[in-house]
Amino acid sequence: MEDRFQVGIITAPHGVKGEVKVFPTTDDVRRFKRLKKVIVDMSIGDSFDSPAGKDLILAIENVKFFKQFAILKLSGVDSMDDALKYKGKSLWVERSDAVRLGKGEYFIADLIGLLVVNEDERPLGRLTDVLQTGANDVYTVLMEDGREVLIPAIKECILEVDMPGQTMKVHLLDGLLD
Repeated sequence: MEDRFQVGIITAPHGVKGEVKVFPTTDDVRRFKRLKKVIVDMSIGDSFDSPAGKDLILAIENVKFFKQFAILKLSGVDSMDDALKYKGKSLWVERSDAVRLGKGEYFIADLIGLLVVNEDERPLGRLTDVLQTGANDVYTVLMEDGREVLIPAIKECILEVDMPGQTMKVHLLDGLLD
């Protein structure tokens, strides 16, 4: 299981006081209001303030929203020039700071890689992607024969998710393999 989750990508400075505009990669942009800190992934690009590209943990001082973006004021980022240094960087949170999930809910990062089996426990393949369509998610499974099958994430198809066992048992509706 993943130790941390991506919640956004800094797209640009916002104003002259060091705020950054963040494109959210989380389901609910309002979750930034509840966050106290974020991890800035410094492994890509310049590692100006971070030795050997190590991640930075920065406190969130203020959050506001503009269209679909979160506008964050991060500690130590006090000017437009400071904010420009973070353009394109990914923001992450530790699993302990992630949103609480309800029963039967899973983080996409935890689903990727699960062994998918049919009702008879015969392996079908591995879950490789989750498509978010609006009505319901759709799981992409790379089958052992190299084909892909798309399985709707509905109770009629997803019979069981066993996270400790890293398996998902599914019922394939008629026509899914055609």
